[in-house]
Amino acid sequence: MRSIFLKRSVTQLVTMVAVGGAAVGAGCSQGGTGAGSGTSGAGGTASAGGTSGAGGTASSGMMAACRRDAGTETDPTVAAGEAAILEGQQTFRYDTFGDEAFWGDTLKLHEAIEGSAHGGVGAGVSPKTALSVGLKVDSQALPASVVAGVKAGTVDLNDPATTLALLKLNAVVGVTGTMNTDGSLKTIGIQCAFCHSTVDDSFAPGIGKRLDGWPNRDLNVGAIVGLSADLTPVATFLGVDEATVRAVLAGWGPGRYDAEVFLDGKGFRPDGKTGATLIPAAFGLAGINLHTYTGWGSVPYWNAFVAILEMHGQGNFTDSRLDNAVQFPVAAKNKSGHMRVANDLVSSKLPGLQAYQLSILAPPAPAGSFDAAAAKRGDGLFNGAAKCSGCHTDPLMTESGWNMHTPTEMGIDDFQASRSPDGQYRTTPLRGLWSHQKGGFYHDGQFATLMDVMNHYDTTFGLGLTTAQKQDVIEYLKSL
Repeated sequence: MRSIFLKRSVTQLVTMVAVGGAAVGAGCSQGGTGAGSGTSGAGGTASAGGTSGAGGTASSGMMAACRRDAGTETDPTVAAGEAAILEGQQTFRYDTFGDEAFWGDTLKLHEAIEGSAHGGVGAGVSPKTALSVGLKVDSQALPASVVAGVKAGTVDLNDPATTLALLKLNAVVGVTGTMNTDGSLKTIGIQCAFCHSTVDDSFAPGIGKRLDGWPNRDLNVGAIVGLSADLTPVATFLGVDEATVRAVLAGWGPGRYDAEVFLDGKGFRPDGKTGATLIPAAFGLAGINLHTYTGWGSVPYWNAFVAILEMHGQGNFTDSRLDNAVQFPVAAKNKSGHMRVANDLVSSKLPGLQAYQLSILAPPAPAGSFDAAAAKRGDGLFNGAAKCSGCHTDPLMTESGWNMHTPTEMGIDDFQASRSPDGQYRTTPLRGLWSHQKGGFYHDGQFATLMDVMNHYDTTFGLGLTTAQKQDVIEYLKSL
């Protein structure tokens, strides 16, 4: 029976995806021992000579150590890989791809955020309100004076003016505010990190160090978009009235987003529930084919799809599958599969963005968060009587190659699968599962707990597992 701890250590040794690849030795995994060595917080990047924390990526110091260990310190391919990862990190965290033209100029969300007291409309959005809808604050972007003020209670978290100050500091994760000279908001834009980063709450709930790649299961995208006083442009795009748009957005709830509604117009399932899916993890994807719940494409495909069709960034995008007016009537009408702009702000960013995303490790389970003895038994069951490894194979915890299955094979409905080109579901990789249990499991959270998942498969495949055996497998899953 294999040790779960050995599996985890092997996974962690594969600390980054360098373009072109290079063998790295044990010293690389240690991050070097030079002066100034240190470790980063969860989701951050290590300082010179240090190692990265949970959910983080190898920093320049660590990558330099990797090159020395491998004897490739001057290898241009490795250097290019390092540069691509660091460039991609900046893109992931801070690049809006010009989407201010939509969120600011068209929807005028910045006016709702700043409020009438600061040149906008309505009451405005205070930090307390922003945190309540799942927006996060990067504590490392806060100057000492602001940190001291928050601790002392002299910074008013109920005042929209404080929100404007945080935006000016570029401290709101995934959101960029462009300021006028008088301190009011000129426009607003979003980044990849808006949905696919959170924070470790090390300063306060919703305020802490970045955790890139972690799905923000607190983020209520529908409520945030619903702040716009005028959603007519969205209604026109979908071919419905504004009241319908607001009903769809209100139905999403925290941690969910419906990318396909802007393709097929299906805001709700036949049973009346929202058509939105849980925001997926963007870590631990190296070596894994097809990166979304229902396939669609690889990391660069989905990055382009989201940046242009969902974030409304300025870029060129092609997918003739969206010309299918029967399956994708909204996309076909709006020619979403053939987007062309004079100034493409997306395509040149895709290589670095891919390199960075593939370097984000699945975070190891915290010590004490699972029963080690039970997890060891669960390991054996996972690869034996529970038959989980038939699809979730080591070391990727999904199949290498074409990792797709029909709804019938999985024993679930086909609503979400039918909204994709292939009509199937991807085998979701399981590493780091412990970090995104909020909202439930499967693409739509239809199983509230891991025990619900185990009971489903036990029934579907006639496994005959005891309750104790199911619990052992659950502890193993929590350990990954």
